Amino acid sequence: MRSVYKANPHVLYVRSVHEESEVMSVRNETKMNNKFKDPEFMTAFIEKYREMRNLWKVKHPQYYIKPVRKSTLERLLAFVQTFIQEATVEVLEKKIGILRNMYRMEHNNIQTSLRSGASADDVYVPRLWYFDKLCFLDDQTEARESLSTLPSTPPCTPPSTLPSTPAEADEDQPGTSILEEPDVTIWSQVYYF
Repeated sequence: MRSVYKANPHVLYVRSVHEESEVMSVRNETKMNNKFKDPEFMTAFIEKYREMRNLWKVKHPQYYIKPVRKSTLERLLAFVQTFIQEATVEVLEKKIGILRNMYRMEHNNIQTSLRSGASADDVYVPRLWYFDKLCFLDDQTEARESLSTLPSTPPCTPPSTLPSTPAEADEDQPGTSILEEPDVTIWSQVYYF
């Protein structure tokens, strides 16, 4: 639906209703983002999220049951809508994903600085003010099971009777030790064809 109006008698301006709704949605999203940045709201939101274990705890029995997760998300949405009336489930899922990603990035930065051998003064300090509030997510990142394209054969395991060091080898065990001299006659034979 379009409406045409004249601001200047020489130029026609066309204003689209669709464009106005896009501008309004951008404004609403900005307003919601500002409300999500409020420390008082974020603290309450994180606590409420922490209580709903089936949304974040991978080994929770109801983590993979979609209808249960959806109803839990709707309860969390009802809580969020007391502060932000225009919030939706999609916005809520997006915000949870952003929180989790930000926490994971900060956590990975800390782990990387610890592995690099940095001194205690050089360890990465997280910049998120709510980082400590999300510490319950520490062990919730689960690596996916890898798929192998190789044929499934049992792994080759060396016999348990082999010595762990050459010094432990004694004459009763089959095979040669690394310390023994090789048979020179084998290496000195030359074959001509």
